[in-house]
Amino acid sequence: MSRFPQVWATPQEHLRAVRPEPPVYYFAPETLARTARRFRRGFDGLVSYAVKANPERAVLENLVAAGITAFDVASPAEIALVREIAPAAALHYNNPVRSPAEIAAGVAAGVVSWSVDGMGEFAKLAEQLPGGSEVAVRLALPVAGAAYDFGAKFGEGPAGAAALLRAVAEAGFTPAMTFHPGTQCAAPAAWARYIEVCAEVSRAAGVRLARLNVGGGFPADRGAGRHDLEAVFDAIHAARDAAFGAQAPALVCEPGRAMVAEAFTLALRVKAERACGSLFLNDGIYGALAEAPLMGAVARIRVVSPDGEERSDEPRARVLFGPTCDSVDRLPDPVDLPGDVAEGDYLLISGMGAYTTATTTRFNGYGAAEIVTVRP
Repeated sequence: MSRFPQVWATPQEHLRAVRPEPPVYYFAPETLARTARRFRRGFDGLVSYAVKANPERAVLENLVAAGITAFDVASPAEIALVREIAPAAALHYNNPVRSPAEIAAGVAAGVVSWSVDGMGEFAKLAEQLPGGSEVAVRLALPVAGAAYDFGAKFGEGPAGAAALLRAVAEAGFTPAMTFHPGTQCAAPAAWARYIEVCAEVSRAAGVRLARLNVGGGFPADRGAGRHDLEAVFDAIHAARDAAFGAQAPALVCEPGRAMVAEAFTLALRVKAERACGSLFLNDGIYGALAEAPLMGAVARIRVVSPDGEERSDEPRARVLFGPTCDSVDRLPDPVDLPGDVAEGDYLLISGMGAYTTATTTRFNGYGAAEIVTVRP
């Protein structure tokens, strides 16, 4: 048997031939490679993929093939996975809270960069890291523009960050800074403000930064139109030059969602239609649609019959339920779908590569899904 997966021309071709019962993810490797090229071409620094967004082997292998050489890891399990696939990759351990055992695992695996956001966490790092290791102080600011903010959980304010940065330098580690503007951030000004304050923190601490990690948060298309990644890149570069001048640090970014979202299309089957028009699907918020209560229902949906023919009647608002025996398993808002959608049809949802396979549960025995390779 060939070790290479069968490649289908389109999701519809596979649906017609197989008529799958469980959910299916249609993975387009060339779409992923094209996005990786877009980041590498447009961003003036190191591109480090955030493994948490989608840790599927096929994703990591194709990113390596597309020239990605660094990975943002958040646990020993992610470290081991990347080391298995890409032994020479640079590992950036940017989950800033770790147990001593987790730190030891990272040191043993050769992690090259570590984030930190508190003196207690830095003390744990200092006990184990080799001298000269890069330690990036994580900054948190009340900056708007994201779907939701990471600052409530991670990061130091400017004064705390300056004190921590001085401690990093005085301990003999390579000083750096990092931040995350928040999930699905479509405001280039958010990055610019963070970079300005990183420069202020660096000057207040009297410490020159070796590198500046501008985080993830790059937006993916969730139905409101494509976001201009290049505008974000331009804002980052301009803010770096203005804030740091000739002493500008090297840049790093760690895209997750924006890197992998467009490479996957999700097919969900309609299990039943109620007299009121609500639909029951074979997956829901305990599976691939887990982000819907936080970020709103996805909007880029096509409906196809089991024969692969696209439904096209006048749209009608539908309440969508998942398959579990739990009444909260429903999308937060009704979704407009063609009026002729019927039991047995498939919903093809675009842009579903991020935080879907990674966060799926097996509640009630649901959650299993197949990954099928398609051409873009």
